Amino acid sequence: MKVVFMGTPQAAVPSLLRLVADGHEVLEVWTQPDRPAGRGRRITASPVKLCAERLGIPVFQPSKIKSRETRRRFVSLAADVAVVVAYGRILTKTYLESYPMGCINVHFSLLPKYRGAAPVNWAVARCEPKTGVTTMKMDAGLDTGDILLAAETDIAPTETAPELMERLSLLGAELLSETLETYPAIQPRRQDDSASSLAPLFTKSDGIIDWTKDADAISCQIRGFQPFPRSFSEVSGRTITFWKAEPAEGTAGCSCGEVIEAAGDEILICCGSGTILRVTELQAPGKPRMSARDFLNGDGLRKGDVFVSE
Repeated sequence: MKVVFMGTPQAAVPSLLRLVADGHEVLEVWTQPDRPAGRGRRITASPVKLCAERLGIPVFQPSKIKSRETRRRFVSLAADVAVVVAYGRILTKTYLESYPMGCINVHFSLLPKYRGAAPVNWAVARCEPKTGVTTMKMDAGLDTGDILLAAETDIAPTETAPELMERLSLLGAELLSETLETYPAIQPRRQDDSASSLAPLFTKSDGIIDWTKDADAISCQIRGFQPFPRSFSEVSGRTITFWKAEPAEGTAGCSCGEVIEAAGDEILICCGSGTILRVTELQAPGKPRMSARDFLNGDGLRKGDVFVSE
Protein backbone atom coordinates (compact mmCIF):
# COMPACT_ATOMS: atom_id res chain seq x y z
CA MET A 1 0.00 0.00 0.00
CA LYS A 2 1.28 3.50 -0.85
CA VAL A 3 1.19 5.73 2.23
CA VAL A 4 1.86 9.35 3.15
CA PHE A 5 2.65 9.48 6.87
CA MET A 6 1.85 12.63 8.86
CA GLY A 7 3.11 12.85 12.45
CA THR A 8 5.42 14.78 14.74
CA PRO A 9 6.12 13.57 18.33
CA GLN A 10 7.77 10.43 19.67
CA ALA A 11 4.33 8.87 20.12
CA ALA A 12 3.97 8.72 16.32
CA VAL A 13 7.29 6.94 15.70
CA PRO A 14 6.11 3.36 16.45
CA SER A 15 3.35 3.72 13.85
CA LEU A 16 5.83 4.86 11.20
CA LEU A 17 8.16 1.99 12.04
CA ARG A 18 5.28 -0.49 11.86
CA LEU A 19 4.21 0.75 8.42
CA VAL A 20 7.71 0.08 7.12
CA ALA A 21 7.95 -3.28 8.87
CA ASP A 22 4.61 -4.34 7.34
CA GLY A 23 5.98 -3.65 3.87
CA HIS A 24 3.97 -0.55 3.02
CA GLU A 25 5.60 1.98 0.71
CA VAL A 26 5.88 5.23 2.66
CA LEU A 27 6.18 7.79 -0.13
CA GLU A 28 6.83 10.78 2.10
CA VAL A 29 6.72 11.79 5.74
CA TRP A 30 5.10 15.10 6.66
CA THR A 31 6.02 16.59 10.02
CA GLN A 32 6.13 19.93 11.81
CA PRO A 33 8.99 22.35 11.04
CA ASP A 34 12.08 22.23 13.26
CA ARG A 35 11.50 24.34 16.37
CA PRO A 36 13.40 25.62 19.43
CA ALA A 37 13.39 23.09 22.28
CA GLY A 38 15.00 22.50 25.65
CA ARG A 39 16.54 24.96 28.07
CA GLY A 40 18.96 26.22 25.43
CA ARG A 41 16.13 26.69 22.89
CA ARG A 42 18.18 25.00 20.19
CA ILE A 43 16.46 24.35 16.87
CA THR A 44 15.45 20.69 17.02
CA ALA A 45 13.95 18.27 14.50
CA SER A 46 10.86 16.29 15.46
CA PRO A 47 11.26 12.64 16.50
CA VAL A 48 9.31 11.62 13.39
CA LYS A 49 11.68 13.53 11.12
CA LEU A 50 14.72 11.92 12.74
CA CYS A 51 13.14 8.48 12.35
CA ALA A 52 12.25 9.10 8.69
CA GLU A 53 15.78 10.24 7.92
CA ARG A 54 17.20 7.08 9.48
CA LEU A 55 14.85 5.04 7.29
CA GLY A 56 15.75 7.00 4.17
CA ILE A 57 12.21 8.29 3.64
CA PRO A 58 11.77 11.79 2.11
CA VAL A 59 10.59 14.39 4.63
CA PHE A 60 8.42 17.45 4.01
CA GLN A 61 7.88 20.13 6.68
CA PRO A 62 5.32 22.66 5.44
CA SER A 63 4.98 25.83 7.48
CA LYS A 64 1.53 26.45 5.96
CA ILE A 65 -0.70 23.44 5.46
CA LYS A 66 -3.42 25.42 3.62
CA SER A 67 -1.28 26.97 0.89
CA ARG A 68 -2.06 26.02 -2.71
CA GLU A 69 1.45 24.71 -3.30
CA THR A 70 1.28 22.46 -0.25
CA ARG A 71 -2.10 21.01 -1.23
CA ARG A 72 -0.86 20.36 -4.77
CA ARG A 73 2.16 18.50 -3.45
CA PHE A 74 -0.04 16.29 -1.30
CA VAL A 75 -2.36 15.42 -4.18
CA SER A 76 0.56 14.77 -6.56
CA LEU A 77 1.92 12.00 -4.32
CA ALA A 78 -1.03 9.84 -5.43
CA ALA A 79 -0.96 7.59 -2.36
CA ASP A 80 -3.60 5.04 -1.41
CA VAL A 81 -4.01 6.54 2.07
CA ALA A 82 -2.62 9.14 4.44
CA VAL A 83 -1.90 7.93 7.98
CA VAL A 84 -2.09 10.71 10.57
CA VAL A 85 -0.65 10.28 14.08
CA ALA A 86 -0.41 13.42 16.24
CA TYR A 87 0.59 15.58 13.28
CA GLY A 88 -0.51 18.79 14.97
CA ARG A 89 -2.35 20.43 12.06
CA ILE A 90 -6.00 20.44 10.97
CA LEU A 91 -6.47 18.90 7.52
CA THR A 92 -8.91 20.52 5.10
CA LYS A 93 -11.30 18.83 2.67
CA THR A 94 -8.64 18.70 -0.06
CA TYR A 95 -6.45 16.47 2.09
CA LEU A 96 -9.29 14.31 3.35
CA GLU A 97 -10.52 13.51 -0.14
CA SER A 98 -7.26 13.26 -2.11
CA TYR A 99 -6.66 9.50 -1.80
CA PRO A 100 -8.92 6.46 -2.35
CA MET A 101 -8.83 5.50 1.35
CA GLY A 102 -8.78 9.08 2.60
CA CYS A 103 -6.96 9.86 5.85
CA ILE A 104 -6.79 7.37 8.71
CA ASN A 105 -6.00 8.75 12.14
CA VAL A 106 -4.53 6.92 15.14
CA HIS A 107 -6.12 8.67 18.14
CA PHE A 108 -4.98 7.94 21.69
CA SER A 109 -8.34 7.53 23.40
CA LEU A 110 -11.52 5.48 23.11
CA LEU A 111 -13.56 7.79 20.92
CA PRO A 112 -15.89 9.59 21.28
CA LYS A 113 -14.36 10.19 24.71
CA TYR A 114 -11.56 12.74 24.85
CA ARG A 115 -11.60 14.34 21.45
CA GLY A 116 -8.84 16.91 21.07
CA ALA A 117 -5.13 17.47 21.46
CA ALA A 118 -4.42 16.02 24.94
CA PRO A 119 -6.53 12.87 25.40
CA VAL A 120 -3.92 10.90 27.36
CA ASN A 121 -3.30 13.69 29.86
CA TRP A 122 -6.98 14.26 30.54
CA ALA A 123 -7.75 10.56 30.89
CA VAL A 124 -5.13 10.28 33.65
CA ALA A 125 -5.99 13.62 35.25
CA ARG A 126 -9.65 12.67 35.50
CA CYS A 127 -8.86 9.35 37.18
CA GLU A 128 -10.18 7.20 34.34
CA PRO A 129 -9.67 3.47 35.05
CA LYS A 130 -9.37 2.64 31.34
CA THR A 131 -8.45 4.24 28.05
CA GLY A 132 -7.26 3.01 24.69
CA VAL A 133 -6.56 3.73 21.04
CA THR A 134 -8.94 4.27 18.14
CA THR A 135 -8.32 4.25 14.40
CA MET A 136 -10.67 6.64 12.65
CA LYS A 137 -11.59 7.68 9.11
CA MET A 138 -10.98 11.41 9.37
CA ASP A 139 -13.60 13.99 8.48
CA ALA A 140 -13.72 17.77 8.77
CA GLY A 141 -14.66 17.76 12.48
CA LEU A 142 -12.48 17.55 15.58
CA ASP A 143 -11.93 13.79 15.97
CA THR A 144 -15.52 13.14 14.84
CA GLY A 145 -14.86 10.69 11.99
CA ASP A 146 -16.18 7.15 11.79
CA ILE A 147 -14.48 4.61 14.05
CA LEU A 148 -12.63 1.79 12.30
CA LEU A 149 -11.09 -0.24 15.15
CA ALA A 150 -10.46 0.32 18.87
CA ALA A 151 -8.30 -1.31 21.55
CA GLU A 152 -8.72 -0.86 25.30
CA THR A 153 -6.19 -0.89 28.16
CA ASP A 154 -6.25 -0.28 31.91
CA ILE A 155 -4.57 2.77 33.40
CA ALA A 156 -2.29 1.68 36.25
CA PRO A 157 -2.87 3.45 39.61
CA THR A 158 0.57 5.09 39.60
CA GLU A 159 0.96 5.58 35.83
CA THR A 160 1.87 9.06 34.60
CA ALA A 161 0.68 10.52 31.31
CA PRO A 162 4.12 10.12 29.64
CA GLU A 163 4.30 6.49 30.76
CA LEU A 164 0.81 5.78 29.47
CA MET A 165 1.56 7.60 26.21
CA GLU A 166 4.52 5.31 25.60
CA ARG A 167 2.32 2.23 26.01
CA LEU A 168 -0.46 3.64 23.85
CA SER A 169 1.95 4.53 21.07
CA LEU A 170 2.90 0.84 20.79
CA LEU A 171 -0.73 -0.25 21.02
CA GLY A 172 -1.60 2.31 18.34
CA ALA A 173 1.02 0.92 15.97
CA GLU A 174 -0.46 -2.57 16.36
CA LEU A 175 -3.98 -1.27 15.80
CA LEU A 176 -2.89 0.66 12.71
CA SER A 177 -1.33 -2.48 11.28
CA GLU A 178 -4.55 -4.42 11.84
CA THR A 179 -6.64 -1.60 10.40
CA LEU A 180 -4.75 -1.45 7.12
CA GLU A 181 -4.58 -5.24 6.81
CA THR A 182 -8.32 -5.73 7.32
CA TYR A 183 -9.58 -2.42 5.93
CA PRO A 184 -11.85 -3.86 3.19
CA ALA A 185 -13.75 -5.92 5.79
CA ILE A 186 -14.13 -3.18 8.42
CA GLN A 187 -17.58 -1.69 8.92
CA PRO A 188 -17.00 1.92 10.07
CA ARG A 189 -19.10 3.02 13.06
CA ARG A 190 -20.48 6.52 13.53
CA GLN A 191 -19.54 8.14 16.81
CA ASP A 192 -22.16 8.86 19.45
CA ASP A 193 -21.76 12.62 19.82
CA SER A 194 -23.85 12.62 23.00
CA ALA A 195 -21.10 10.57 24.73
CA SER A 196 -18.24 12.81 23.62
CA SER A 197 -15.91 14.82 25.83
CA LEU A 198 -13.12 17.24 25.01
CA ALA A 199 -9.42 17.05 25.81
CA PRO A 200 -8.11 20.53 24.97
CA LEU A 201 -4.54 21.75 25.26
CA PHE A 202 -3.55 23.04 28.69
CA THR A 203 -2.70 26.52 29.87
CA LYS A 204 -0.14 27.15 32.57
CA SER A 205 -2.87 28.05 35.09
CA ASP A 206 -4.43 24.58 34.72
CA GLY A 207 -1.51 23.26 36.78
CA ILE A 208 -2.46 25.12 39.95
CA ILE A 209 -3.45 22.58 42.61
CA ASP A 210 -6.85 23.10 44.21
CA TRP A 211 -6.39 21.69 47.69
CA THR A 212 -10.14 21.59 48.32
CA LYS A 213 -10.26 18.58 45.96
CA ASP A 214 -9.75 15.19 47.56
CA ALA A 215 -6.36 13.48 47.59
CA ASP A 216 -7.27 11.01 44.87
CA ALA A 217 -8.23 13.78 42.43
CA ILE A 218 -5.05 15.72 43.17
CA SER A 219 -2.93 12.60 42.74
CA CYS A 220 -4.50 12.02 39.32
CA GLN A 221 -3.83 15.63 38.33
CA ILE A 222 -0.17 15.32 39.30
CA ARG A 223 0.19 12.16 37.17
CA GLY A 224 -1.81 13.58 34.27
CA PHE A 225 -0.40 17.09 33.96
CA GLN A 226 3.04 15.91 32.84
CA PRO A 227 5.20 17.04 31.10
CA PHE A 228 3.08 20.24 30.88
CA PRO A 229 1.71 22.25 32.59
CA ARG A 230 2.86 20.26 35.64
CA SER A 231 1.13 20.57 39.02
CA PHE A 232 2.27 23.25 41.42
CA SER A 233 1.33 25.26 44.47
CA GLU A 234 2.72 28.14 46.49
CA VAL A 235 3.95 27.95 50.06
CA SER A 236 5.83 30.68 51.93
CA GLY A 237 6.24 32.67 48.72
CA ARG A 238 7.76 29.80 46.72
CA THR A 239 6.14 27.76 43.97
CA ILE A 240 6.67 24.03 44.47
CA THR A 241 6.17 21.54 41.64
CA PHE A 242 4.74 18.11 42.52
CA TRP A 243 5.89 15.07 40.50
CA LYS A 244 4.80 12.02 42.47
CA ALA A 245 2.12 11.65 45.13
CA GLU A 246 -0.55 9.22 46.24
CA PRO A 247 -3.54 9.20 48.57
CA ALA A 248 -2.63 8.15 52.11
CA GLU A 249 -4.86 6.07 54.33
CA GLY A 250 -7.15 7.72 56.83
CA THR A 251 -8.49 11.25 57.22
CA ALA A 252 -7.55 14.24 59.33
CA GLY A 253 -9.18 17.32 60.77
CA CYS A 254 -7.09 20.04 59.18
CA SER A 255 -7.14 22.91 56.70
CA CYS A 256 -6.90 22.19 52.98
CA GLY A 257 -3.29 22.57 51.86
CA GLU A 258 -1.91 22.24 55.41
CA VAL A 259 1.28 20.22 55.87
CA ILE A 260 0.47 17.74 58.63
CA GLU A 261 3.77 15.85 58.50
CA ALA A 262 7.20 16.87 57.21
CA ALA A 263 9.86 14.55 58.59
CA GLY A 264 12.04 11.71 57.33
CA ASP A 265 10.48 10.34 54.14
CA GLU A 266 7.04 11.74 54.93
CA ILE A 267 5.39 14.79 53.47
CA LEU A 268 1.66 14.61 54.16
CA ILE A 269 -0.71 17.37 53.04
CA CYS A 270 -4.35 17.77 53.97
CA CYS A 271 -6.83 17.87 51.07
CA GLY A 272 -10.58 18.18 50.62
CA SER A 273 -12.93 16.14 52.85
CA GLY A 274 -10.04 15.56 55.26
CA THR A 275 -8.23 13.25 52.85
CA ILE A 276 -4.44 13.12 52.94
CA LEU A 277 -1.90 13.27 50.12
CA ARG A 278 1.49 11.58 50.55
CA VAL A 279 4.07 13.40 48.41
CA THR A 280 7.11 11.36 47.35
CA GLU A 281 8.79 13.53 44.69
CA LEU A 282 8.76 17.30 44.27
CA GLN A 283 10.83 20.23 43.11
CA ALA A 284 11.73 23.66 44.49
CA PRO A 285 12.43 26.64 42.19
CA GLY A 286 15.85 26.41 40.55
CA LYS A 287 16.48 22.89 41.85
CA PRO A 288 16.15 19.39 40.36
CA ARG A 289 13.38 16.94 41.13
CA MET A 290 14.08 15.12 44.38
CA SER A 291 12.64 12.66 46.85
CA ALA A 292 10.66 13.84 49.85
CA ARG A 293 13.60 13.06 52.17
CA ASP A 294 16.11 15.03 50.08
CA PHE A 295 13.65 17.88 49.71
CA LEU A 296 13.10 18.11 53.47
CA ASN A 297 16.84 17.94 54.18
CA GLY A 298 17.51 21.07 52.18
CA ASP A 299 14.25 22.98 51.86
CA GLY A 300 12.86 23.92 55.23
CA LEU A 301 9.25 22.80 54.70
CA ARG A 302 7.66 22.49 58.12
CA LYS A 303 4.62 20.90 59.69
CA GLY A 304 1.91 23.55 59.83
CA ASP A 305 2.93 25.29 56.59
CA VAL A 306 -0.01 25.82 54.25
CA PHE A 307 0.00 25.51 50.47
CA VAL A 308 -2.36 27.95 48.78
CA SER A 309 -4.55 27.21 45.77
CA GLU A 310 -4.26 30.61 44.10
